[in-house]
Amino acid sequence: MKRIIVISLILLMLPVFAVIGQQKEVNLYGSAEVRTIEYLAQQYEKETGVRVNWIRLSSGETLAKLRAESANPQGDVWWGGTTDPHSIAALEGLTEDYEPSIYDEIDPRFRDPLGNGSVIGVYVGALGFSVNKKLLDKMGLPVPKGWEDLLDPRYKGLIGVANINTSGTALTTLATQIFRLGEDEGMEYMKKLHANISNYTKSGSAPGILAGRGEIAIAIIFLHDSIYHAEQGYPVIPVAPVEGTGFEIGAVNLIAGAPNPEEAKKFIDWVISAKTQEGLGSVGSYQIPTNINAKVPDVAIPIDEVNTVDYDFNWVAENGTRIMDRWTREVFVLPR
Repeated sequence: MKRIIVISLILLMLPVFAVIGQQKEVNLYGSAEVRTIEYLAQQYEKETGVRVNWIRLSSGETLAKLRAESANPQGDVWWGGTTDPHSIAALEGLTEDYEPSIYDEIDPRFRDPLGNGSVIGVYVGALGFSVNKKLLDKMGLPVPKGWEDLLDPRYKGLIGVANINTSGTALTTLATQIFRLGEDEGMEYMKKLHANISNYTKSGSAPGILAGRGEIAIAIIFLHDSIYHAEQGYPVIPVAPVEGTGFEIGAVNLIAGAPNPEEAKKFIDWVISAKTQEGLGSVGSYQIPTNINAKVPDVAIPIDEVNTVDYDFNWVAENGTRIMDRWTREVFVLPR
């Protein structure tokens, strides 16, 4: 009798487990701030019922993870972070081309950074400085206006930037100097800048927090991150370099061999929608949306108001790994 009861209970439970096992899901690798990725995951689950399994990694870490998992992909979508690591991944076949159903709603200037449909632009932001003016005033030092000012020996130990081997922000910094000055001259600039660097962080936005706390005075980060930090009460101001600066087109990509490709495509369609892009402002993501129907956050700095360099995303896709290795060999090893 007991055996019959046990078997009956197992049979009753089977449909329940079957339903649970069939719950739709998407595996998300996010390379933006945790608060932003959490917002996307929660909103998508709320609106669609699809479970979002997510992890937060810097752009460089995500690229390394995709390389390590290439024989057995675990992720479905890579969202956020600069185009450069995304484009390297596309070039290596780690992501797949996908044209979203609302592709025409994306600003033509930013929807396809490489011009071949391999990377989808989701937001735009200019690179610059987040400056703790209060600290500089206390030290009797001026606010730097441009890249060349950062080489002033008076700023030694007062500047922070991320490590190029882990951060897309840092790769944008290196590429910016190359596009400003030429490759060899740009690398020489990075050597001189290295002498003034306090420390290299893993995450691109982390130096901004250090500047806000007064541990350093100048952070090389994206301007929208500086705006958010100021909003949180830190005594920082955003500065766009006068000589011209690089910019990011934040990207989203379908991971090659994704275990849930159809759910991944639906998520990509959703994440580039005007409603979703506008919603990011509610959690302090002040980048410029790429959807032409999305409202730009009031506090955001329009990319058209920033002096930008002629940033060649294709060149970085083809040369990014090489110049990262060169920076590591020629710059990172130098004493400070």
